[in-house]
Amino acid sequence: MTPSRTRRRPAATAAVAAVLGAGALTLSGCALIGPQLGGATAGEADPLVESLDLVNPGQLTVCSDIPYPPFEFQQGNDLVGYDIDIVQRIADDLGVRLSVVDSSFEAIESGSSLTGCDVNASSISITEARQQVMAFSVPYLDDDLVLVAEQGSGITDLQSAQGQRVGVQAATTGERFAEENGLSPIQFEDGGMQMEALRAGTVQAVLGNQSVVLYNIKDDPNYEVVAELPTGEQLGVSVAPDKAQLLSAVNASLAGMEEDGSLDESRARWFGDSATEGTE
Repeated sequence: MTPSRTRRRPAATAAVAAVLGAGALTLSGCALIGPQLGGATAGEADPLVESLDLVNPGQLTVCSDIPYPPFEFQQGNDLVGYDIDIVQRIADDLGVRLSVVDSSFEAIESGSSLTGCDVNASSISITEARQQVMAFSVPYLDDDLVLVAEQGSGITDLQSAQGQRVGVQAATTGERFAEENGLSPIQFEDGGMQMEALRAGTVQAVLGNQSVVLYNIKDDPNYEVVAELPTGEQLGVSVAPDKAQLLSAVNASLAGMEEDGSLDESRARWFGDSATEGTE
């Protein structure tokens, strides 16, 4: 099923997989709140699904910051990516259609997007601050930060990046880390613009989550990782704090994907086969 897409605003290789090898978590033991849902044909009324009070009856409305490959981006006429695989499974399990709304990451990370969406799915790192305004699913990927610069730039670590223009995506943990470690972050609205600035020479380095940054330089030998920053970040799907039953449904779908192997298949598709090594 191809999800419908609404715009709210104007517009893997072994190297990647090796860094993401610890990304898989065992979800089958997570606690679920309330009944597990599903079994209805898309479009049919299901009392349990109706009890979720979805923003739009008969569909799961998802806010996501697009494009942000390999998590959510356009491929031909289709919207694809790791997050899209996950939210499509959630919608399928609920027996409803999937609708993806293109939202700014600032709205997503602040939780304000949840006034018009049922869930946020946009490579969102789980942080204490964000947990104050939204509820998170069990984690579905470990995703530390990296600092990347052009080969021969003279930037070899965090210290040598001091005083240089370092591109970050606004409102992300990468921006916060840069500020806390004495760098000079230059904000960009999305990850694509951040990487374009590096290639154009507008910034001398970029700092961001390894999954996205490494995916963007995977075929370009001109750039290198100059610092791996193990921050212990984990990504999750978020819902409004009062949506406990919907959160239970999200967790049930993630557990089902882990159990039947489809989450490993998705990791391998977007991050390379080695991304599943060491998982159970």
